[in-house]
Amino acid sequence: MVTTTKPADTRRPTDARRRFFTHLALIGFGLVMLYPLLWMVSSSLKPTEAIFRDPGLLPSPFMPENYSEGWTALEYPFHHYIWNSLIVVAGSIIGNLLSCSMAAYAFARMEFRGKKLFFAAMLMTIMLPIHVVIVPQYILFAQLEWINTFYPLIVPKLLATDAFFIFLMVQFIRGLPRDLDEAARIDGCGHARIFLRIILPLSLPALATTAIFTFIWTWNDFFSQLIFLTDPNMYTVPVALRTFVDSQAQTSWGPLFAMSVVALGPIFGFFLAGQRYLVKGIATTGIK
Repeated sequence: MVTTTKPADTRRPTDARRRFFTHLALIGFGLVMLYPLLWMVSSSLKPTEAIFRDPGLLPSPFMPENYSEGWTALEYPFHHYIWNSLIVVAGSIIGNLLSCSMAAYAFARMEFRGKKLFFAAMLMTIMLPIHVVIVPQYILFAQLEWINTFYPLIVPKLLATDAFFIFLMVQFIRGLPRDLDEAARIDGCGHARIFLRIILPLSLPALATTAIFTFIWTWNDFFSQLIFLTDPNMYTVPVALRTFVDSQAQTSWGPLFAMSVVALGPIFGFFLAGQRYLVKGIATTGIK
């Protein structure tokens, strides 16, 4: 009788070691990426003179009063600037959701002369930096007497000026079966009812992705808000944080970092609340 023995499987230990070192490298890379955030949180609890002298993450001495000091350090309480930012963000989200979804439906489902040309021109606007258009925009809004109001930051969103979100929704709508549109037309629906009752409910992941990115980009926007808002009463969070830095006097770094941590709270909250839709919207939106 001839007996055969199966060779030992040496791949499993090798695969386990490879996964271990891969995860270890990813954890190390993640810690490197998180270090600036952790350092900012730690610096928000340190006295100003110890922030750059002691680069460690453990605050010593521990100064939580930086948060109360920073909240009232400016001309208005910090919640005033948070409220201004929320107004701008809410208007921008509503504007992008309404205008970009309608423009995307037109490009994805309707046929009209010059459609491809207009779509290409729309995509070309993505390559234009804001510094190219900010001067004519400022002249236009100055003639409309909109400087130092929220209108220059909100009204353009109602006109589908964010080509990235239009492209995102166009790709998503193109992935929806046209049989749904044809069935709706048989029932007597026009473009408006098809858009409201079929396309919008099915485009929830793309709409959520648009809302999340609009929130993050608008909340963090500094340049355009600095240009159009000149009265401290109208300042948003990014512009208000800039006023902590004084080139003539000593900068209050501790309260500045404390309010920077506070400013990150809404971004993390909004992102975590819509993370499921964000991942689904990006995963189901592709170039076809």
